[in-house]
Amino acid sequence: MRTSLCDELGIEHPVLGFTPSEHVAAAISRAGGMGVLGCVRYNDAADLDRALTWMDENTDGKPYGVDIVMPAKVPAEGTSFDLDKLIPEGHKDFVQRTLLKLGVPPLPDGESGEGVLGWLHSVARSHVDVALEHPIRLIANALGSPPDDVIKRVHDHGVPVAALAGKAEHARRHVANGVDLVVAQGYEAGGHTGEIATMVLVPEIVDAVDVPVLAAGGIGSGRQMAAALALGASGVWMGSYWLTTAEYTQNDATQQALLAAGSSDTVRTRIYTGKPARLLKTRWTEAWSSDDAPDPLPMPLQNLLVSEAHQRIARSGDPAVVSMPVGQIVGRMNEVRPVADVMATLLREFDEAVERLDKLR
Repeated sequence: MRTSLCDELGIEHPVLGFTPSEHVAAAISRAGGMGVLGCVRYNDAADLDRALTWMDENTDGKPYGVDIVMPAKVPAEGTSFDLDKLIPEGHKDFVQRTLLKLGVPPLPDGESGEGVLGWLHSVARSHVDVALEHPIRLIANALGSPPDDVIKRVHDHGVPVAALAGKAEHARRHVANGVDLVVAQGYEAGGHTGEIATMVLVPEIVDAVDVPVLAAGGIGSGRQMAAALALGASGVWMGSYWLTTAEYTQNDATQQALLAAGSSDTVRTRIYTGKPARLLKTRWTEAWSSDDAPDPLPMPLQNLLVSEAHQRIARSGDPAVVSMPVGQIVGRMNEVRPVADVMATLLREFDEAVERLDKLR
């Protein structure tokens, strides 16, 4: 399984794996793909620098990338304290009532519930600053193309830029802005996603732009990777599927919930960040669809509103209330395996799918 994208990025297989875990990202790169570390959770640039330094030392010299979040529309700027003043008291009361109803205990004394600020342009720019001090081979933006000056700066360092797109018109705009690689992310995907399914979206974007396209959304087998290449993609972008790998050790309750879920156990909602994102369906997401639930706030206020709740939920260890972005491919995520084993299986299944198709000709 090799395309021209492999030569462009210096990787063995055209499999790019997005993950919030530096341990998973490094393992993907060591297995011949490209691990892409999500930076949004790093409020402190020094913490991101430490994570990337660890990756420098644990990728065996293999290429890796980073994923930033810079919304096309610049959200409100400020500290968590300043932005908290913009959150209505009614929303805060609903969150507290819901946590009490779900039996989620408070954080231990002295532990902060500070929200994620990586959605802010100022913080995302600091992520770019830190990343360019390391030997990264790709910067991706999860919410479209970065500003022109960011693209120019990244290009001046010899690093290509990728951007996610949910429509062909988005992809054309990204390329016009200087993006080198488009991730065509379908409706099935976890996290921020549009309304067009992968099977429809990928060929539309492939036909719309003259840069390599990665297929994303609903990909968790070699058969699906073969289908992506048949649609014209140069590779695949996978995120959800790595959440049940052995290297992802951030939360046992989350993995338990993911392992038990089927492909219909997700919901697309704005309650996580303020923008439509696909999450695992749990008692927490169901509470937000009740009649007394307020409308989600715009980014970044919604994430700040629920940030402490997310930390409390993670601490509770209850799989029934976890809050986790994941795609519909969760129905195939039924066991915990090392990243290297997952990659080997994907490649074997790809070979079997292509061989099966060759026999049909």
